[in-house]
Amino acid sequence: MVIVPVNKGKVGRDPLVRLEEARGLALALDLDVPEARVVTLRKAQASTLIGKGLIDDLRLELRHHGAELLIVDAKLTPVQQRNLEKALDAKVIDRTGVILEIFGLRARTKEGRLQVELALLTYERSRLVRTWTHLERQRGGKGFLAGPGERQLETDRRLLEQRITRLRKALDNVRRTRGLHRSARQRVPYPIIALVGYTNAGKSTLFNTLCGTDMLAEDMLFATLDPAMRLITMEKGREAILSDTVGFISDLPTELIAAFRATLEEVLEADLIIHVRDIASKQSAEQRDDVNSILEQLLSAQEKGIPVLEVWNKIDLVADDEAERLQGLAQSITPKPVLLSAVTKQGMATLSQRVESILSEGMHTVRITIPIGEGRVHPWVCRNGKLLDTQSDENGQQILVAQLDNKNLGALEAAFPGITPERISV
Repeated sequence: MVIVPVNKGKVGRDPLVRLEEARGLALALDLDVPEARVVTLRKAQASTLIGKGLIDDLRLELRHHGAELLIVDAKLTPVQQRNLEKALDAKVIDRTGVILEIFGLRARTKEGRLQVELALLTYERSRLVRTWTHLERQRGGKGFLAGPGERQLETDRRLLEQRITRLRKALDNVRRTRGLHRSARQRVPYPIIALVGYTNAGKSTLFNTLCGTDMLAEDMLFATLDPAMRLITMEKGREAILSDTVGFISDLPTELIAAFRATLEEVLEADLIIHVRDIASKQSAEQRDDVNSILEQLLSAQEKGIPVLEVWNKIDLVADDEAERLQGLAQSITPKPVLLSAVTKQGMATLSQRVESILSEGMHTVRITIPIGEGRVHPWVCRNGKLLDTQSDENGQQILVAQLDNKNLGALEAAFPGITPERISV
């Protein structure tokens, strides 16, 4: 069973939308949901969150459906969870626990599994172990962290802290490796484009359309967890690295934001962020705000200068009159969003043009005169920029015409102090 507690008189997200999302989270765990409903609270109870009358009703409903698990779409304290389990004679898991469980099931890479485990162990420990063991049994023993080491959490905090320390060290090693890979990418003249968005907004479908791949893209919350990167070629022949990232969600557990910062560092290193929105969703504006809020937490002041392009996806699911209204709305927004459908490919050409235009804003066309005998500059320019033309002057010096971004223009001048690139207009 799933319940969505709503405080009476308190303004917040649409309860029915919350209910649909909570049901989706449960289904993402392959759980049967015989009933899901919104419950109104006159006053939140410190010991159980919900009142005694509602607890009695829920106990009867759980027995009627033969359900052993209640999902509460709220954040419960350990005391509230323990008291509810005792009163209902059933296992209870809150929103944070459900999201952590989904991440545990979906993580495939070593880094992803380490990050999830660290997030789990920093979550309130005692209730986590009970819930995890229950879900493991319900799924036939496929729990993510069901080993004996995790069952010692309740009896030996010292072992827990040692495990957390080891996980952090292992993640540091993984991050160093990622840093080396990132440094290698920075030596390649490809800009990085990062896709971000609310979970199930269509990022992976857009990724597949742009790349021509068949990466998992299901109508399911958190279908993508581990990041994927591909080299893509745009309409005018420009190449870029495209990165798909984990979807965001409202009330994303702070434990996961911290643990997955390394994964989301692909966003921090991007030359362009494409924010994919499900424009057909009634909660599209709220989802946009949730994503922007998480990006604010992740990005430092320096990194906030990364350009962001909004993509209003799933325009094919919108009625004609609403699509016309959205087109008019987009005209009034700066920078102008791109309306498209990653499924029907409507608007994809416009997206490619806009991306190329944004990436070109930071590019400079320069003329580079290479002294005779200096053989290192030509290959350096080919590696770090786009070579447009090669000429020779009357003295036999080689002259290159190339495009370089700000970063590599400065790197060229630093690597070869005797070289002074001349900026030209084209």
